[in-house]
Parts: sequence; structure tokens; C-alpha cells
Amino acid sequence: MDTRNLSEFENMQPGQVLARGVARHLASHGYATIEEFVPDRGLRVDVMALGPKGELWIVECKSSRADFMSDGKWQGYLEWCDRYFWAVDQDFDVDLLPEDTGLIIADGYDAEILRMSPEDKLAGARRNKLVRKFAFHAARRLQSLRDPRLSGLLGAD
Repeated sequence: MDTRNLSEFENMQPGQVLARGVARHLASHGYATIEEFVPDRGLRVDVMALGPKGELWIVECKSSRADFMSDGKWQGYLEWCDRYFWAVDQDFDVDLLPEDTGLIIADGYDAEILRMSPEDKLAGARRNKLVRKFAFHAARRLQSLRDPRLSGLLGAD
């Protein structure tokens, strides 16, 4: 992990630190990201990324072997994206991760895609639904930053 200023991570969980680096990296490639996005009831992905051509990627951030082994829902995320990735830190045993998924090495400042995920394009109707949900969720998050009390009036996203 980069040690430039660890104090900025003191209130973040390890997976959130990884998500920050992933989001920064993807932004540098023209992607917009949302952390802790709910594509469907009962699912919450660590990072959902919307690419410049409308592609949708899911990135799950795993901070330890135990974190990975306890994740029993990840295969349910595959039907909600064009590409699926794991993001881990440089000390993670990557041999644990399925080879038919993407691999990103990250820290709190940046990331690098080491293995591109195979592409499995979403059906048009599902893509349309997800892009609309992504846009709505992003707008609500931005609005709640500007007016924090508003989120209580609107209810949970």
C-alpha cells in the first residue's frame, strides 16, 4: 500500500480503500463509478462502473482470504454486468480467485488491471434498466451531498 498519507484512510474499511483506488483508475479511463451499488434486490456490488460506450463492469473488492471465502453471492452478480473483476491488494493470494474473471491490483491511490475479464454482453433491456438505475442513483447521491437532510425526506435508494 502506498504510505503517502495513511490518515486519509483511517475511517475506511480495507475494501473501501481498494474501491477508492479502483474508482480512480477507472475514472482515468473514462468510466464513471458508484460504490455499493444495488443492481437488484438482495445484491450490493462494491463498485459498478459505466464506461464511455455504455459498458457495465462490476468490481468486487476483497481485502483478505476470509473476505473472499465468505462471499457466496458473487456468481449472482455475473448476470448484471458485461465484465466482472476482483480487486485485491498486492499481498493477496491471487491463486484463490477464479481464472475466468478479471483481476485488478489496487491500493487507495490507484489500480492496475492485470487480467481482463471475459466479456458477456448484457441484453439490451437489462442494460437500459441498469444504466437508468445508475444515473438515478448517482444523481441522488450528488443531491444528498449538497443537501444531506434531503435523504431522509426521499427515503433510501
